[in-house]
Amino acid sequence: MRVLLVNTSERIGGAAIATSRLMEALKNNGIKAKMLVRDKQTDQITVVSLEKSWLNLWRFIWERSMIWKANRFKRNNLFAVDLANTGIDITALPEFQEADVIHLNWVNQGMLSLKKIQKIIDTGKPIVWTMHDMWCFTGICHYSDDCKGYMESCGKCPFIYHSTSDKDISHRVFMKKEKILHTAHISFVACSRWLEKKAKESKLLQGFPVTSIPNAINTNLFHPHSKKESREAFNLPLDKKLLLFGSLKISDERKGFKYLVEACRILHEQYPDMDNIGVVVFGRQTEQISNLLPFPIYCMDYISEEKQLANIYNAVDLYVTPSLQDNLPNTIVEAMACGIPCIGFNTGGIPEMIDHQLNGYVAEYKSAADFAQGIHWTLIEGNYEELSRQACKKAVSSYSESSVAMKYIELYNKVTKKNA
Repeated sequence: MRVLLVNTSERIGGAAIATSRLMEALKNNGIKAKMLVRDKQTDQITVVSLEKSWLNLWRFIWERSMIWKANRFKRNNLFAVDLANTGIDITALPEFQEADVIHLNWVNQGMLSLKKIQKIIDTGKPIVWTMHDMWCFTGICHYSDDCKGYMESCGKCPFIYHSTSDKDISHRVFMKKEKILHTAHISFVACSRWLEKKAKESKLLQGFPVTSIPNAINTNLFHPHSKKESREAFNLPLDKKLLLFGSLKISDERKGFKYLVEACRILHEQYPDMDNIGVVVFGRQTEQISNLLPFPIYCMDYISEEKQLANIYNAVDLYVTPSLQDNLPNTIVEAMACGIPCIGFNTGGIPEMIDHQLNGYVAEYKSAADFAQGIHWTLIEGNYEELSRQACKKAVSSYSESSVAMKYIELYNKVTKKNA
């Protein structure tokens, strides 16, 4: 069986990493898988890049400019939404034509427009679409926060500056999606049960099959090894309890860094036995936060090389993710596979991954005080060795490449039989 996985980028962003890992998992389990991307970052021969063209940049800028205009020329939420008003026709590519299954992933920011998605549907090829966020079943947003507009038809979009119209741009895009999906045969996959539930609430996906399959992790690469050696490799102190926070873009409000700042302040002021804390932060714009924490901070750039990532996880004692809305963060899976307990808020797919006080701590949503308590409990009160063992066990049993690949192969067989 030949499967073509389509994603905007090869390695930048959580969806890209998840798709790349799935491609490798499928190949290791007998599937002839290729990945089609606009932006290629490696020399991997099974990753096919679209022809480089100034039009790709133009498409990206055109869509952003339309969002900017709809937003009354404000930069607010410029990357929180996508219109899919411009994109690339991939149906004539030999990789597309030879594929038995087209597996769409994150295809925004000028990769595929709604019209080009319609062309893919019109070919009649079996389509699987893995949803890495909510965009497939909302009008334009990737995460809706508290808005429930996607359950009906969108409109009065909170991500559009001062939008008061029921028929604003979010509604118009919603209606275009509804028209496209009306005659489509697509099997949707959510990476978490939380996202599966949200998808089934949406009017857009009523009647479509939606299942939950988590992202895969290479447990041969991400596994526990020497903390001392890992710290020495990054010149990190050997005598501190180290917390790790990582994000592609540290300043993204959805990642909730301000709650970590507040939790660290609480730890510093109310927990005198936590004076040996250090915080490792990796991602873009880390220089902006160097003076915000009461503990020593060790800043690193965004890291995409997986061996380095595995070393960073093994260098720390605890992974902290104060994200306010997330699907199934790769970072939690990576940390757990390395035997590192995790702390996160009770939101999105996070409580499906972290089993409270078994392999980490699930804090009350937006409570910096409980987040601080979780850090203290994990490092001081709980049985750290058992938490670490259970974290690794959960990653191997739930997110290993072989188990995830087999679930997708079963789905591919099902959709190809329907189209036979």
